Amino acid sequence: MASALIRGMIRAGVTTADLVSTSDPLASTRDELARETGITAAASNFAMVERSDVLVLAVKPQSMGQVLRELAAVVTPDHLVVSIAAGVSIATISDALGAGRRVVRVMPNTPALLGEGASAYALGPNATSDDAAVVQAFLDSVGRAVRVPESQLDAVTGLSGSGPAFVYMIIEALSDGGVRAGLPRDVATMLAAQTVLGSARMVLETNLHPGALKDQVTSPGGTTIAGLHALERAGVRGALIDAVQAAAHRSAELAAVAPQ
Repeated sequence: MASALIRGMIRAGVTTADLVSTSDPLASTRDELARETGITAAASNFAMVERSDVLVLAVKPQSMGQVLRELAAVVTPDHLVVSIAAGVSIATISDALGAGRRVVRVMPNTPALLGEGASAYALGPNATSDDAAVVQAFLDSVGRAVRVPESQLDAVTGLSGSGPAFVYMIIEALSDGGVRAGLPRDVATMLAAQTVLGSARMVLETNLHPGALKDQVTSPGGTTIAGLHALERAGVRGALIDAVQAAAHRSAELAAVAPQ
């Protein structure tokens, strides 16, 4: 995810390679990222703090406690600290780094790797409107982003964080349906994936309600209403709602036991 954000920001002109630094314990990862993007890569987190005004903490949640303890002595109120670690609260980060620290928590998703991410972010109590603009800009460089209260980030995790997996299952099922109806697998999968992609763009670019777009495809007594009837009988709508709710609930559970 960190490499996706770096590539997206440089590609979109939000920043330039000479202004970006990263640290990673693996030399192979550092060398590859530096070679492909032109940024500076080092083994030490401290080197990044010393030359940066925006710090993106792109570490696993279970590693966050150790990283915060290491950085507490060198991170100042002049730094904007952005965390993309799931389940680690703004309060946890602020308490570890010290009073007055400017913290923003972000929930991205994997399509950011292709510049089509759906992200949300929440501001800590010391973060400013300028900080929000910085975060909005670099998240917009890898997709779309929205600001929400931190209390809604579990819901974001359930929807856009886990959502790609739900969509992949839908694409796979549509492909299976195409195969069942007689199409070759590669043709069925391409048509299913492109149909989902095109339908998503219709929602985003027309600003019409999904139900209105659905009605545009559905003619009286036609093929689409027959398929929709089958989906409603199978409870697909309710199953997807339940899936988002279950993922959001699990996110809240994991946050409650996240390492401090």
